[in-house]
Amino acid sequence: MNSEKELPNRVDQEPEPASPCFLQKFKLYETRSNFYMIGRDKSRTLWKVLKIDRLDPSELNILEDSATYTDIECYDLLKRIHEGNKSMGGLKFITICYGIIGFVKFLGPYYMLIITKRRKIGAICGHTIYGISKSEMIPVPNSSVRSKLAYSRNENRYKKLLCTVDLTKDFFFSYSYNIMCSLQKNLCDSKTGPSLYETMFVWNEYLTRGIRNCLKNTHWTVALVYGFFKQVNLSVSGRDFKLTVIARRSRHFAGTRYLKRGINEKGSVANDVETEQVVIEDAPEGCPVQISSVVQNRGSIPLFWSQETSRINIKPDIILSRKDKNYEATRLHFENLVKRYGNPIIILNLIKTCEKKPRETILRAEFANAIRSINRSLSKESRLRFLHWDLHKHARSKTTNVLAHLGKVATYALSLTGIFYCRVTSSLRPEGSYHGSWFEKSDDGGDGFSHCSSKDEDLDSLETEISNASGGDDMNKNHNVKPPMFQKGVLRTNCIDCLDRTNVAQYAYGLVALGQQMYALGFIESSDIDLDNPLAEDLMRVYEAMGDTLALQYGGSAAHNKIFSEKRGQWKAATQSQELLRTIQRYFSNAYVDAEKQDAINVFLGHFQPLQGKPALWELDSYQHYHVGRRNPNFSDDNGSSFMKRSLSDGNIICESELPMENTDVGHNQPLSDISRGSSKGISESAPAISTCESAISYCRITPPMPSKQLFDGMQDQCLNSDHIYYDEHDDDCNFSNFLDADWLSSSGNSCEEEMSARSIASLSSENLVNAPKFETSTSASESGSTKKGRGQSESDLACDNMPPEYSNSFMNWVAHGELLFL
Repeated sequence: MNSEKELPNRVDQEPEPASPCFLQKFKLYETRSNFYMIGRDKSRTLWKVLKIDRLDPSELNILEDSATYTDIECYDLLKRIHEGNKSMGGLKFITICYGIIGFVKFLGPYYMLIITKRRKIGAICGHTIYGISKSEMIPVPNSSVRSKLAYSRNENRYKKLLCTVDLTKDFFFSYSYNIMCSLQKNLCDSKTGPSLYETMFVWNEYLTRGIRNCLKNTHWTVALVYGFFKQVNLSVSGRDFKLTVIARRSRHFAGTRYLKRGINEKGSVANDVETEQVVIEDAPEGCPVQISSVVQNRGSIPLFWSQETSRINIKPDIILSRKDKNYEATRLHFENLVKRYGNPIIILNLIKTCEKKPRETILRAEFANAIRSINRSLSKESRLRFLHWDLHKHARSKTTNVLAHLGKVATYALSLTGIFYCRVTSSLRPEGSYHGSWFEKSDDGGDGFSHCSSKDEDLDSLETEISNASGGDDMNKNHNVKPPMFQKGVLRTNCIDCLDRTNVAQYAYGLVALGQQMYALGFIESSDIDLDNPLAEDLMRVYEAMGDTLALQYGGSAAHNKIFSEKRGQWKAATQSQELLRTIQRYFSNAYVDAEKQDAINVFLGHFQPLQGKPALWELDSYQHYHVGRRNPNFSDDNGSSFMKRSLSDGNIICESELPMENTDVGHNQPLSDISRGSSKGISESAPAISTCESAISYCRITPPMPSKQLFDGMQDQCLNSDHIYYDEHDDDCNFSNFLDADWLSSSGNSCEEEMSARSIASLSSENLVNAPKFETSTSASESGSTKKGRGQSESDLACDNMPPEYSNSFMNWVAHGELLFL
């Protein structure tokens, strides 16, 4: 009779299957000494056993049986374990579960977090996506060996704090599809296993670190992504398709509105969200399927800035720190974007240009300086593309169609980045191994967001392979199979909070992208989708829901959707009441709720780890440093930091070193990814800051402090390329600017002259504008829509072919070559 201390060895052990093991349903049993978890796959052909020790009061000991079992063999094993432990109560069934979320330790024992109820929320190419309906936290040691700390007041408070992270809202996962990655990356890169948990979008990376390090696999855990997932069935021209919008929130520098602002020293920004829009045609079972996706990004302005939470002031002052004089953190942020998406990186900055009291305009000027500084060291083709457009100002204008103008910006961005399109065989549809054997991972740092082949003959070979794999009865139709298209580069949108205005811009981008996706799938004859098209309304509802969800997570209330409400013709008084209520809700959440919410996030992500004899998390005030000890190297903080500080723009953890960033010489015309790999030293907390409450404001590092009205006195006119962007006074800098002020999109005859005197950034009259292109305002979101051209064309020809004829040569050159556009 076998003891429970060792799982019985089986002579006829079978090797693990070649395809990945996807355990999807589990049963948890307990004896006095161990937990036993039995997991099986969806087809009920494979069973495995996991044993978790319950006798150690403070350490986590996990053992996986390397053997695979059948249903009968598993039943026999459990029966023998029960017989061997009858004297101590035998084997008891605890619960059915659907995966381990992770293990966490506060002051006492370890706790196991498991999913006990799940719900299907969608599917991608036959791979089911689930949400969590119910979860449980179970202490690992049995009650007889737990220390007194397990029942202490602080232990219970930490448990309650962690439980405030509601796993049933906005968390989702899949057993067989890498939901933390985009569709293009999944097809171009067949990476699987524990390394996927280390990506920026897996929120339980810290919680699963212990079991992953023990087992060296992820059979028993699920990777949780936090954000938004919505899938709807739509139809156009009698053809059905699934539209899926996925928002993945980064776990790096994560938190709430006023407690996480700007950037940290590692280049991670607050409210960093990747949004993917996926279109999959409905096809009969076994037939090839056309799929398309497009990715965009939002994130806080990548500078060191903050706002102190205030219960008195509903709009706290913006404090701009000057500790990163060389914009090293900003550079790291954009290097990461290039690594993830490839070039070009297009930045759409929506913050204000007109303010009576400088707030957003301070960041606007500094952001422009940072981009110029970075572009100075980049080659022409690698420079960041920077667009300014004051959405707030134009939304108040009765003559400006905001969505139409943003649609034009989206068209230009998509002409540079393209979309992802591919035709896949039915082998990818059933749940199982998801691989991308047709594609090669790019070697240019694009992380799957680049053309998988640079040679025409390779592309022809790829197209032929895909055509032959379609398996149609009429092989003569293979020449009609479209070659795959790939997205390279990304549009990054920001406002101040990256919530309300950003969501409007992302919807406009999504609508133009949807037109191009529908055109690529052959569903429509033109890539234009008018704003009054029913598809536009369907997409608006999805993006409005996404905006509300992301705003609740970061800002504490649903999003301000005034533009969407007006587009639908909602009663103005109802819209105003709704906006007022959401403003009040957001203020209350920021002032009274966010501190505890931030603490819960820090515990969940492992940024704060309680230690006996050290101050508790809630005992730390806004300016108190606290050395967070490490109990185990396996559970070290992924930020590599050991100090805690709250309510600052660089987050709750800062580096031990408080030395300023070193000056680094960067080579001219080098790729962004090859420049400034980051300093191992931290950033000084004692650096001076810029606050909007000062009477005389210091705007940038080049210009000495002076009142805003005198800021641009004496500057050379040739470097003032826009009435909304601050440029420094060195002629050479203009050669690296690569800026565009998108206010030309709104040339409807109103010059907004009444606001000129209130501007805190220097203004220029129309006579100072050189070669300013003029456009007519359109009500169509896709008036200037473009279609992806063949590989035979150069990038320049492609960009110029996509430009409607009324656009000036200077603008087309900016799109094609990144040249400076004088306005």
